[in-house]
Formats: sequence, C-alpha cells, structure tokens
Amino acid sequence: MSDAAEGSVAIGPLDVTRVLAALPHRYPMLLVDRVEEIIPDRSIAAIKAVTFNEGFFQGHFPGRPIMPGVLIVEALAQAAGVLAVESLGLSGSGKLVYFMAIEEAKFRKPVEPGVLLRLEVEFVQKRARVCKFAGRALVDGQVAAEASFTAMIADPPSA
Repeated sequence: MSDAAEGSVAIGPLDVTRVLAALPHRYPMLLVDRVEEIIPDRSIAAIKAVTFNEGFFQGHFPGRPIMPGVLIVEALAQAAGVLAVESLGLSGSGKLVYFMAIEEAKFRKPVEPGVLLRLEVEFVQKRARVCKFAGRALVDGQVAAEASFTAMIADPPSA
C-alpha cells in the first residue's frame, strides 16, 4: 500500500491528536490509535492497539477474549472517516461521516488482546457527499476481517 498514486503524496504517520481532530469519536468508541500513512484520495493504513483492558473483553467472551466483528468493521469505518476527512480537506470542520451500508463482511481470524490490528482502507468511489470504501483488518500480515461499505458526509444533527 505504500506506493503513492501518481501525483499523490503520502502523509503520515499521524498521532492520536490528529486522529481526534478528524473524528468525533472518543473513548470508549475511538478505535483508531494511529495513522501510519494516508495517500489522499486513495487509501489509508491505520493501527488499533487491541488491549485486554477494553471493556468488551469482559463479556466477549469470558475465558476466551475475542474482539467483536462489528467493532472490527467499525474500526475500518473510522479509518475510512479519517481518509475521507483528510482527502476532502474537512478536518476540524465538524462534518460527520455516517455509515450507510456494509456489504460483503467476512471474518477470517479471531482478533485477540495484545495485537496491533492494521486497518487498510481504499476509496472505491468518491463523491462530494457519498463515498464507497473497501477495507481489510490484518493481524501479523494475515487478514482477520474484510468488508465493503458506504458512508455519507454530512453536518451533525442540530440540537
């Protein structure tokens, strides 16, 4: 993923402060700890450090902790949100990236505490308000999960 597209300059790494500027998510729902690289208008590689201290491991599953698949897909979507916001120049704008559809989600390998989950996401289609993405989550170079998904960029709901 590190070969930049013609005319694109890779950005990164980005620390959690920059991730917080791009996403509205906060603990315990922030699932992107670091961005390794962004190729604007093309792709992102990000990291989620999966630790035993995460609350969901208490119940999923006692004695056999496994990160829930829906949270892996959410981590991919958050990485896509950073990619979209950074590519469209919306960081700090208050715009939100909303899930619209999840397709072809496949879970290949359990994600356990103590791993670095690598999140790789690419644009499949990019429009002003709706973007399609393809993503995969890897542990030690092996695919743990993959999905295609669509998101909408919009203003936050009014209070």
